[in-house]
Amino acid sequence: MNAKTTLVKTATLIALGLCSLSGAYADQDVSNPWLVRGRAVELNWANAQNSGLAGSGYNVQAKNVAIPEFDATYFFTKNIATELVLTYPQKVNIKINGAYNGSLKALPPSLIVQYHFTDFGAIKPYVGVGANYTSFTSQSIDGGGATVKNSSTGAVAQLGVDYMLDKNWGLNFDIKYIQIKTDVFVGATKEGQLGLNPTAAALGVTYRF
Repeated sequence: MNAKTTLVKTATLIALGLCSLSGAYADQDVSNPWLVRGRAVELNWANAQNSGLAGSGYNVQAKNVAIPEFDATYFFTKNIATELVLTYPQKVNIKINGAYNGSLKALPPSLIVQYHFTDFGAIKPYVGVGANYTSFTSQSIDGGGATVKNSSTGAVAQLGVDYMLDKNWGLNFDIKYIQIKTDVFVGATKEGQLGLNPTAAALGVTYRF
């Protein structure tokens, strides 16, 4: 069983387990459509090497990292919402052929359209799909020999659940799979492509206005 499957099953089990709790809070009020969250996120990179990079002799990998995340959600109806996922530029350490050889900074905002289920009282499961844009800056990899030359756009898939403690405050568990890829150059030569494609597992706090 791979990591993505394990994390998705974990999210589902958490949602089902919370459904057994008593004191469920009534369906959320949509008179104010805004919801915000703060999350701690663990980024687990896939580090997929395409055939060009794998055959170049450069095994380029990003180190898993924990980052802060802030998101704002706007509800068009009680079920349909859109979420903007934000953080500040994050340092990602890079190793080449098993040795750490520098770092880069990544800014990976995502915009996601969500469907929220409202039939479980205090339990608010949701699913989402959307798009990610990642900008890479401040590359310093392999002493300047290897660099990442481009930004990335890709799809996002999301599964999460809020457990509302009252009408305003709640706890959140969220998991996203994000497509992020970038070209790796040595000097002026493109050696291949690195598929970062992280699984992002997060715990956080929800506030509904």
